[in-house]
Amino acid sequence: MYHLRLKGGHYEMGVKRGKIFNRGKISFPLQMDDFQLEHGKQSEVILRKFFPEVCEEVRGVSDTLGIDYLHFVSWMLCMGCCMYNLEENIPVEVRGCTAFAYSKGGRVIYGRNNDLPPYLRNGSKSEIYVPENGSRFNITTSSFINGEEGLNEYGLAVAMTFVMTDLKKIRAGFNSCFIVRYLLEKADSIYQAISLLMDLPIASNCNILLADKTGKMAVVECTPSVKKIREAETIANGSIVCAVNSFISEEMKPYDDADGNDYDSHKRYEVVMDSFSSNRIKEDYVETTRLLLRGDYGFMCQYDNEPDFETVWSSIFDLKSLVIYRAEGDPRKKKFAVDSRLHNIINCSSS
Repeated sequence: MYHLRLKGGHYEMGVKRGKIFNRGKISFPLQMDDFQLEHGKQSEVILRKFFPEVCEEVRGVSDTLGIDYLHFVSWMLCMGCCMYNLEENIPVEVRGCTAFAYSKGGRVIYGRNNDLPPYLRNGSKSEIYVPENGSRFNITTSSFINGEEGLNEYGLAVAMTFVMTDLKKIRAGFNSCFIVRYLLEKADSIYQAISLLMDLPIASNCNILLADKTGKMAVVECTPSVKKIREAETIANGSIVCAVNSFISEEMKPYDDADGNDYDSHKRYEVVMDSFSSNRIKEDYVETTRLLLRGDYGFMCQYDNEPDFETVWSSIFDLKSLVIYRAEGDPRKKKFAVDSRLHNIINCSSS
C-alpha cells in the first residue's frame, strides 16, 4: 500500500500525482464502450456542478500524463458503477466489503474489511489530503482521488459499500467512491453529510455509512431514484450500524440486483450484529474489533474458496482520537499497524 500526502490547490495536487505516475511509468486501462463513455461524459457535468475542485484535480493528473481530460474522468466515473470490462476476466463489477461503526462507553469506533480482486491490492493507497479551502482527511482507496473510506479532521467517517445495479437502471451522477471523497472534504458532521448527500444525483446502487465523533451514525441506502436513511440500532448499551453489499431496509431490497451473488453479505452482516448483541466487543474496543475483522467471531474475510477475491485491507478508526489502525492485506495474516498521520497533523496545527 502506498502512503501519500497531498497539500495545496486541487490542480497542483493532481499535477503532483501525475508526476508520481510518470516516474512509475503507470498506465491506465482506458478502454470504454459507447455506454460507458456517454455515462462518464454526462456524469462529469454533474460532478463539476457539485464538486468543481475535484475536476481540477483530475485535470492536473490528465494534463501531466498527456491524456484527454474528459476521457480520463469518464473512466474514473465508471468505476464501482459500470466498469464491467476493467479486466477481461471480470464480466461484472466484483466488490465485497463490510463496514460498521459503533458507539459505546464514550468511544466511537469504525471498522472495515475491503474485499476486492487481489490484482487491486498492490496499487491500494492510504492518503492524507490537506486541500486549500477544504477539510483535512485520510482516504483509503484501491483507485486514486476518490476512495472507499476515510476519516476527516472533524472525526467524521465516511465509507461506501457496493450494491449491484442493473445496467438499465444506471443514471448519470456521482459514483460511490466520489461520494466518499466529496463528503470527507465538505462535511463536518453526520448531519451535514446527510444533507449534502440527499442533494446528490447518484449513478448506481450503494450504501454510504456515516459516523461522527459525537456517536451519531447511520447508513444511507442509495439508488439512482431513491435514498433511504437507516438509523443505528441500540445494542448492549451502545449503538451499531453496519453496511455490506446488499440493502437491509425492507423497502430497498427490491432495488438490489445481485440476486444473491454478493459474497455472503447477509452472513457478514449477521456476524457483525451478533458480535455486538452478544457483547463480544468489549472495553478493549480496538483489539476485539480486530478479532471481528479477522474472522474470529464468524465469517468475515475467509474467502479461501473464492477464486481471485480476498480482503485487501482492513481498517479501524478511533473517531475521537483520529488514530487509524490498518492491516495492509488479509487481517488473518497481516498485523494492524498504527497510522497517526491525521491525528498528528490536527494536533500540531491546534497546539
